[in-house]
Amino acid sequence: MRTPEQIWEDADLPARRLAGLALNPSATPEVLLRLLAEGPLAVRMVLCRDRDLPGAVVDAVIAHPDPRTRSFFAVNPHVDPAQRARLVDDPEWLVRAHVAQGPRATEPDRPKPLPDAAVVRILTTYEPEHLWSLYRNVSPELMRSLAAHPDAEARRHGVFHWSRMSDDERAALLADPDERVREAARACALHEDPAWVESQLPDRPCHSRTHLLLHSALSRAVVEGVLTAPADEDDTWMIAGNPTLPPDTVVLLAADPDPKVREQIAGRADLGPAERHVLVADPDPDVRGAVARHPDLDADERRTLATDPDPRVRLAVSVHPGLSEEERARVDYTVPMDRPFGAHAAPWPPRDPEAVRRDAHSGHPLLRRRAAREHTLAPDLVARLAEDDDLGVRVLLAQNHPDAPAELLLRSFLEYTGPERARLTTRPNFPCAGLAGCADHEDPLVRALAARDPQTPPGTVDRLTRDPDAQVRSGAARHPNLPPARLAELLADAELAHRAAANPALDPAVTRRLLETQGRGAR
Repeated sequence: MRTPEQIWEDADLPARRLAGLALNPSATPEVLLRLLAEGPLAVRMVLCRDRDLPGAVVDAVIAHPDPRTRSFFAVNPHVDPAQRARLVDDPEWLVRAHVAQGPRATEPDRPKPLPDAAVVRILTTYEPEHLWSLYRNVSPELMRSLAAHPDAEARRHGVFHWSRMSDDERAALLADPDERVREAARACALHEDPAWVESQLPDRPCHSRTHLLLHSALSRAVVEGVLTAPADEDDTWMIAGNPTLPPDTVVLLAADPDPKVREQIAGRADLGPAERHVLVADPDPDVRGAVARHPDLDADERRTLATDPDPRVRLAVSVHPGLSEEERARVDYTVPMDRPFGAHAAPWPPRDPEAVRRDAHSGHPLLRRRAAREHTLAPDLVARLAEDDDLGVRVLLAQNHPDAPAELLLRSFLEYTGPERARLTTRPNFPCAGLAGCADHEDPLVRALAARDPQTPPGTVDRLTRDPDAQVRSGAARHPNLPPARLAELLADAELAHRAAANPALDPAVTRRLLETQGRGAR
């Protein structure tokens, strides 16, 4: 079966023009229905996957005889998930698999979740191999409530969030009236049984051994085996982070010759005062940097780390919650500007609003950056951080807050050139007006902004379709101010024909002519 990329590569020029027409915001439902009924596969792919659709067209897609066409709609990120959910009981496994998979997205920009009823239907009727990416499409509320769902099969899937459950929730599942739920709960509980873990631990490096050493309850025999005869050089590092490591082994590994192991130990919540004090003076700066984040540092340890010769250590301790703002200001730290300022998932449980407010008012840029990542930041703090003198604070606020103001979004895009820069243009308030002046900017990504401005002059739009940068040319080809003569030229251009056909200023007569000359794209 051809991939979407292969389908597009195989499409001829007439088919690509029709695909552009399928994206044209001026195309009527009648035009879209005709493309759906008569267009080649590449056209149906673009139509069903890459835009929102009127209700009548959605109905026709759901009833379309071609499974691939329906499967493209199943991963459409532009339509209401409730429309995609109409395919949840599709007779073709390909379509159902794509419904469960959902639209392509990267963390933390998950697609809008499917309706809860559709998710439960999938969990209780689909084959396991179709569920591997379903959880990206589940609402957080349903995810947290699955273990108590009325449907036993849904509860069985909820069991796999065992590590996040309370003791009462676990006890309820272990006593569930359904044997399959109890069995799944017991399987999860076994990882808390050191004897069972010892019996299951492979004696060779593998994914299972890694998982057990990192996350499961360790018996004394397993720990001794790792210390005396490790199966892999990373075994000791793995157990150093395991929360069930015996206290005497924590003490032992705090002096391990491998600095990676000591670094793991330095971050443990159960690190004793004596070991912590020794690690504060560790010869390896990565170890000192790890212990500098320990919440239990006493005043002497904080003062020692605040004058550490390594700037990374001083930076790490400078944000310690035990420091006052005055003490923080006395630390000689340098705020890094080479880090990515991108999107962050909302924390669960949510942070304490007062702690967020303290961070937002801090004199330390890293604490203000931490506050700027909050999706529910109060309006007064949004206004405050939008004017922050730190680029990281401003960009993180722009990337994460749903009400980030237009001026901040544009400023962030112009000033920030790191990863996820382009994401800023997808934020709800990113401006369109006033961008025509970007047409002469030396940065092609900034020049491309001119195509977003409805007031960009026709001559400028024409010139941008000849720009040396492909993204600039592409955006300009869709601009409604593109002179008709140039638009006609682009309809014959192998690179930009599909963009030109998506131009909302396309003459209706041209639309009719394109429809009458349906391409020979592969079906």
